[in-house]
This record gives sequence, structure tokens and C-alpha cells, in this order.
Amino acid sequence: MKAKEKGRFFADASAETLSRTTFRTLATGARVNLERSLSLSGRLDGHLVYGHVDGTGAVREIRRAGESRVFHIRTDPSIMKYIVFKGAVALDGVSLTVSAVHTEGFEVTLIPLTLERTTFGGLRAGDAVNVETDIIGKYILKYLEGRGSGISLGFLKKQGFA
Repeated sequence: MKAKEKGRFFADASAETLSRTTFRTLATGARVNLERSLSLSGRLDGHLVYGHVDGTGAVREIRRAGESRVFHIRTDPSIMKYIVFKGAVALDGVSLTVSAVHTEGFEVTLIPLTLERTTFGGLRAGDAVNVETDIIGKYILKYLEGRGSGISLGFLKKQGFA
């Protein structure tokens, strides 16, 4: 963060950030979500995401589920390979749990408090979102792909684990 004032902050963004995120389309003064990071010396109780966006997705559909809302996010296969049911994903900087996985995308279910305190309450079908997947999944997949053993992503899928 470069500087901050009440209700505002100022930051620089690298070319890498602008190429992978929706930030290139934001206007000065646009609302964004900020979630404080946890020190690894603290109690870990949730998702391991770093704030490094993997790419973007698009809101395909938003539907009611009682007081909650289900967001169906469509994203690239290069991101989908890390998305797992009940796994972690960060959308627009908010750490969430995946509630369903489909071939072309995934869903998250947001409770009223999340809708109220984040930018999600204003999202509509067709809007773009930043997507970051869980770091543990990335490390595991990289390890399995490079290991050369009988255990591969294909093997895990065939056995129903991925």
C-alpha cells in the first residue's frame, strides 16, 4: 500500500497484476475488497491464499438460496484444475469455499453478511472477478506432475480423488 486515508487507499500495480486481473478496468474511487492477511504464527483456520491472482472469471449466474446467493463463476481450464469441491478459492480478494464444481466453472454460496460487507452484493451476471486458487493444491499438483511415479493427476481422477 502506498498511502491511505479514511475509507481510501492508494497502491501501485505492476504490469503483471494488470495483465492477470480486473484492475485494469477499475476507475479511480472504485470499491474493492481488502482482507487482512494472517501471520503464519497465528491460528490457521481456513483458506491458504496469498493474494496473488491466478486469472479472471465471469459471473455466469446468480441465484437465490434462501437468504444466501449462489454465484456460478466461469473460468479458464488452467484455473479449474485447482478448483475442488469444498476447497478454497479467493474471488476479488475474499476467501471463500467452493460449493459446487462444474466442467466450465464452479459455485460459491454467499451468506447475507458477506454480500453486505463486500462488493459481491453489487455483482451481476457477466461481471468479471479476480480468481486465486489455494496454494496447497498448486504445490501438490506440481509435485505429482513432476514426480514420474505411478501417481498422476489422471490416476487420481480415475480413482475419484480429483
